Amino acid sequence: MTRVYTWSIFTRLFHILLVAAVGVVYLVSEEDSLLTYHVIFGYFIGLLLLYRVIWGFMDVRYSAFRDFNFTLKDLFIYMTHVFGNKKRYIGHNPASSWAIVAMIALGLLSVISGILVYGTQEGMGILAGLNHSLFKEMDVFEALHELLVNAFIIVSLIHIIGVLIDKFVHKSQAFESMIYGYKEGSDESLKLTSGQKLFGILWIGSSVILLFYLLNTPSNILIADANRAVSYKIEHPLFYEECKSCHTLYPPFLLPVKSWVKMMDQLEDHFGDDASLEAQDVRSLKSYLTQNSAENSTKESAYHILKSMKEADTLAITKTPYWEKRHADIDKRTFESKKVGKISNCKACHTGIEKGLLNDKDIKIPTS
Repeated sequence: MTRVYTWSIFTRLFHILLVAAVGVVYLVSEEDSLLTYHVIFGYFIGLLLLYRVIWGFMDVRYSAFRDFNFTLKDLFIYMTHVFGNKKRYIGHNPASSWAIVAMIALGLLSVISGILVYGTQEGMGILAGLNHSLFKEMDVFEALHELLVNAFIIVSLIHIIGVLIDKFVHKSQAFESMIYGYKEGSDESLKLTSGQKLFGILWIGSSVILLFYLLNTPSNILIADANRAVSYKIEHPLFYEECKSCHTLYPPFLLPVKSWVKMMDQLEDHFGDDASLEAQDVRSLKSYLTQNSAENSTKESAYHILKSMKEADTLAITKTPYWEKRHADIDKRTFESKKVGKISNCKACHTGIEKGLLNDKDIKIPTS
C-alpha cells in the first residue's frame, strides 16, 4: 500500500469553497436585509458548479465522470454493506458517485431557480424584466426554489453522513483526502496536464474574482435593482401634499381598489380625524389611488397584500393579513421604541417607502 494522489488542489479548493459558500447562503437565507449576500454567494456557487461540470468531462483521473461508478448493482451491494465489510474505492464509490452528480444538478437548478425568484419577486438581477410578466407566478417559483434547495441539502447531508461512517466505522481516509489529497492504495496517482492546471487556475481564480466583484460592485447587472424610485411630489402633487402632511406617504400599491374607494368616500372620519377635501380633489385622489392600487402593481408586497385580503376592504395597511404575518416575529417593543414610535411608522424600517421602494434588502430594523 502506498500513498495515492487522488484529489487535485483544484478539486479540494472547489470542495472547501463550495461548503463555505453553502454555509453562508444558508445562514443569511432567513434575514431579508441580507438578501443581496444570499444572491451573491448563490452566483458564486453556480459558477463553481458550472466549472465542476466541465472538469468532470475532462480527462482528470478520479474526478472525471467516466471514472464514477453508476452501476446499480454495485450501489446496492455498497449500501447493504454500509456497516460491514465493503469494497474500498480510491476514487468515488457508487454512493458518492450518485450523490455528487445529484448535488451538482440540484445545486445548479437551485441557483437558476433562485435567479428566477430574484427577478420575478424582487424585480432585481438579470431576470428583473420578468417581474412585469411573471410576477403572479412568484409563489410557484419560490416554492420550486425551496424544493430544490431542500433536496440539495438532504443529499448533501446523506453524503456527509456517508463520509463520517467511512471515517469512524471503516477507518477510511475519505475525509482527510479532501484536505491533503492522498489516500492509501495501490492505484496510480493523479497527474494533471498543463492544460488541466490552467483550467483549474481559471476555475478557482475566476470564481473568487466574481465573488469579490459582486461584493464590491452592488450596481452590477447580476444583482442590480431594477425598481425605480417614484417622485410622488411630481407625479401627483395633491397626493403628496395631503397625505404626507399628516403621516407617512404610503405608496398606493399597498391597498386594493375597494379599500381606496372606501377610504376616499369617508374622509370625514379618516382614522378618527376629519380629512375632508373639495369634491374635485377627492375625485383626483381617488382616480390616482385606484389607478395605482395593488391590482395594478407588480410589487411583491402588493401581490401578497391583495392575495391575503381576498374580499376584505381593510383600510389600515397594518391590519392586512400579509402585513401582520410579515411582522409577527418582530418584538412589540421595537414598535414602541423611540426610533419607531408606532406600527404605522413604516419609514422607520423601510427608508425608501415614500419613494415607492419596499425592497427586502433595504429593510433596516432600528435597534434600541
